[in-house]
Amino acid sequence: MRVFLGVIFLLLLGYGLAFVLFVSSLPPTPVQVPKADGIVALTGGDERLDTAVSLLEQGVGRRLLVSGVSQQTTKETVGKLSDGGPRFDCCADIGYAAEDTHGNAEEAAEWARTHHFASLVIVTGRYHMPRTLHEFAARMPDVTLIPYPVNQSRIDLSGWWRHSRTVSLLHREFVKYLASLVTTRLQHA
Repeated sequence: MRVFLGVIFLLLLGYGLAFVLFVSSLPPTPVQVPKADGIVALTGGDERLDTAVSLLEQGVGRRLLVSGVSQQTTKETVGKLSDGGPRFDCCADIGYAAEDTHGNAEEAAEWARTHHFASLVIVTGRYHMPRTLHEFAARMPDVTLIPYPVNQSRIDLSGWWRHSRTVSLLHREFVKYLASLVTTRLQHA
């Protein structure tokens, strides 16, 4: 019985340490971002969309894909929400097919193939970036992915352990990340 309890304790300790390592290694928002062929923004917060549109307007990428948009939302509505300028009108595409991160990756891979893009700036929340990059890399192994993680105002990562909602969000994302590692490994085995 002691051996069994010892194994359980070590597994829980390892899991807890892996979770803390996951959170502590979340990438910061970069000061500068290199130019790329395209920009992909995953829906899920105004900061993501505003950041991606700003990068497009600055010329960081030639085109923007906003992936995972609700079927009822028009391009005009997205442009108004994000204060999209002239480059948004000509060079932004709205993706309606994705319902989750796996779908975002599939939608972005098809979009990148259609436009013959070899590099993409990926815009999503900091906590969401590891899983996003993993899913995207699995579908686009030959495309250079440049992360642009966004700090989202409703998620305070500076003192994450003090806020149960933030701990819960990060833990859910950690579990989804682990599941993504397993499912992509099985798909490519």
